[in-house]
Amino acid sequence: MSKPNKKTPWIWIPSLYMTEGIPYIVIIVVSVIMYKKLGVSNSDIGLYTSLLYLPWVIKPIWSPIVDLIGTKRKWFLSMQLVLALVFLGVGLTTAGSNFFFMTLAFFWMGAFASATNDIASDGMYLIALKPEQQSFFVGLRGTFYRIGMITGQGLIVMVAGYLETSLGDNTKAWSFTMIIVAVLMIILTAINYFSTPKVEEESKEKTTREASFGKVFTTFFTKKNIGISLAFVLLYRLGESQLVKMASPFLLDVKEKGGLALSTSEVGFMYGTIGVIALLLGGILGGIAISRDGLGKWMIPMALSLNLPNLLYIALAYFQPENIFFAGTVVVIEQFGYGFGFAAYMIFLIYLAEGLFKTSHYALATGFMAMGMMFPGMLSGYIQEWLGYTGFFIWVGIAMIPALAIAASVKYPREFGKKLD
Repeated sequence: MSKPNKKTPWIWIPSLYMTEGIPYIVIIVVSVIMYKKLGVSNSDIGLYTSLLYLPWVIKPIWSPIVDLIGTKRKWFLSMQLVLALVFLGVGLTTAGSNFFFMTLAFFWMGAFASATNDIASDGMYLIALKPEQQSFFVGLRGTFYRIGMITGQGLIVMVAGYLETSLGDNTKAWSFTMIIVAVLMIILTAINYFSTPKVEEESKEKTTREASFGKVFTTFFTKKNIGISLAFVLLYRLGESQLVKMASPFLLDVKEKGGLALSTSEVGFMYGTIGVIALLLGGILGGIAISRDGLGKWMIPMALSLNLPNLLYIALAYFQPENIFFAGTVVVIEQFGYGFGFAAYMIFLIYLAEGLFKTSHYALATGFMAMGMMFPGMLSGYIQEWLGYTGFFIWVGIAMIPALAIAASVKYPREFGKKLD
């Protein structure tokens, strides 16, 4: 039987999901900025950093192990310590002659640790909260996951930009920045140690007896309407998966190459200040809306909210405004839209994971989510170099058409996620 959960979700959900978001964004997105500032081409950045999604794609292979061995709490605390060592390794190898190979190797190790941390953290969310609580807190969960991401893409990038300016050496700046990330991960791990509840499934013994790798997979792939459900998971963020890889290079690139020529600190400031406020509002409102009305009412509005703001990048690329205000406005709108629209995606993933093997099935669902980010992202740098930034963002806008079509077609209970009276 599980021990009573006496620790409030208002504390442990924010800390746990910040710790899930920070390593993910550093590995997947901040690495893009780092490599751009260290002279790596857009095509190499798009290809190799998108391949870092692979551990999230294949994490369902080992998710049953997390389900059956040890506790979710022990797993995520262990992985968070590993991540601290990984970022320390990146910081210590950035200055080497073969830095690209060495740092990528550490990022690969970090990607596997981060994916495992996600499995265990999401498992904790699913077993420590009742279904109606899961819907209510999805906004808080998504918001602090994104705050973790913004901490990486905002504050950490601002620190790197400050160090670039003060040290006059991008290599040293990013080396120190990654060491700071390692220290931050140690602090967050300690916070999670004291804040998270010690709780496991009441059905743990039953799950252990009945579970097998084969049964975990067959029960997932025989779910009703699984084909269209997986198509939704893969296509909902088709445009976003490409935009996220080229947005930072676009903001940083010189005018002659079609970029906005912003500094590292300016990019970090936009995402780490005004972007956070917009994200908070969007994420919280998204969770409240679904909790009040159910997923059915909000699916299409949220799909539009997530995809339509991407069109604003076309105007930025075409006009290349000198004033940072215009780029900042686009970031605010895009972050709010993402926070609001992503709530529907997260609730659908929870719905898809319903059943005996919640943790493993959620890992399978998020594995397909990562696949939907990886393959388009791998091609994004080549597409951008072929079409230029304006043409690339037009292509991103076209990519939202299948996303909206599948959002209108996917099957689920319309009342799913609605708070019980």
